[in-house]
Amino acid sequence: MSATRPPDFEHAIHTANIWLKAVSDSLGTDDRHLAHRILRTWFHTLRDRLTVDVAAHFAAQLPELLRGVYYDGWDPSVVPIKYDREAYVNRFVHEAKVNAEDVPRIASSVTSAVRKQVSPGHLEAAVDQLPHDIRALLLQTTT
Repeated sequence: MSATRPPDFEHAIHTANIWLKAVSDSLGTDDRHLAHRILRTWFHTLRDRLTVDVAAHFAAQLPELLRGVYYDGWDPSVVPIKYDREAYVNRFVHEAKVNAEDVPRIASSVTSAVRKQVSPGHLEAAVDQLPHDIRALLLQTTT
């Protein structure tokens, strides 16, 4: 008997890979492990700064497998967690294992990749809930 996966599971894997490729391309890397670690960190730093309702609404736009990454370790009883740009950068450095000076480029690159994957307006609705300094970091133009 051959081991096969159900078509819906194959579709979930395929869709997650599309997202990871978009993030990899936006970061300028072929390292999918790095892209996954960075996307995971981007999800968690966004999610934890949002209210439960906004976080759940944004998650509804995510592919099934990435929705699991998004919710992994989430404690909705303690959100939104208040932090400023410096704390955001520090958390990103710690979780993604990147240099602090790279966080602005990385975060805005991932934001750009995610924007292309979700329905128009959904990312903006979530990002609009962030403090101005973090929103500016995520939305800065990459070159």
